[in-house]
Amino acid sequence: MPTTVADGVELYYEREGAGPRLLFVNGSGATLETSAMLLAPFRARFDVVAHDQRGLGRTARPPEPYHMADYASDAAAVLDAVGWERAAVFGVSFGGMVAQELAVTWPERIERLVLACTSAGGAAGASYPLHELADMDPTERAAISARILDTRFTPEWLATHDADRALADMMAARQARDAGPDDAERRRGELAQLEARSRHDVTDRLGRIDCPTLVACGRYDGIAPMANSEAIAARVPGAELRVYEGGHAFFAQDPTALPEILDFLAAGSA
Repeated sequence: MPTTVADGVELYYEREGAGPRLLFVNGSGATLETSAMLLAPFRARFDVVAHDQRGLGRTARPPEPYHMADYASDAAAVLDAVGWERAAVFGVSFGGMVAQELAVTWPERIERLVLACTSAGGAAGASYPLHELADMDPTERAAISARILDTRFTPEWLATHDADRALADMMAARQARDAGPDDAERRRGELAQLEARSRHDVTDRLGRIDCPTLVACGRYDGIAPMANSEAIAARVPGAELRVYEGGHAFFAQDPTALPEILDFLAAGSA
């Protein structure tokens, strides 16, 4: 089982695929196990390294609080573990926040960057405060979660859009698992991550990013609204913004999204 240690924290990572080098950084509460379907198309075209972030999956759960700088340092440690001085980086949702922190701290390590359905915090806009959902009644939490996943997801919309209903049901099932009382340590790690997320603010440092950057978002995202991606793209020198037909999981809703993201990441390779 491949692991490395960053600041005393043992990090579990996996390396799979062939092609240009790519660091994949996961979203809130996601692990390598739960994101296998999203990882698959990246592994089909790239030499991908990805890790369970601190507090999650097979990585250690150190005492909180966690900070965004910790997550960025962990990502850099994974690059060191596989001997990569530079790589392309894809960050999704919370992973996009980590990728921003990584890119402004060590811009020389990133060849190309994709920031998907994410926010910069501060004046550029924060993502929905997911930490506030933790103690809600499960029924209320499920209703809010569907609505912020995609702002079109009313009961009437879902009744007539089978694919969207399946997506909402899948996310609801994951939340039901997360709400269980069987794994207090897992929940501790997830909540510590959400608290770190709530303090994320890289707005004033985005100008340090100097690599080709794609900011990708869903038109109907209620977690990381389109305006937040517009604000990031306006602050990262030369960044390109692409808006897709979907919500926070636009890459599963708009069939053009993943191919375009993969092509952008591959464009800089020989």
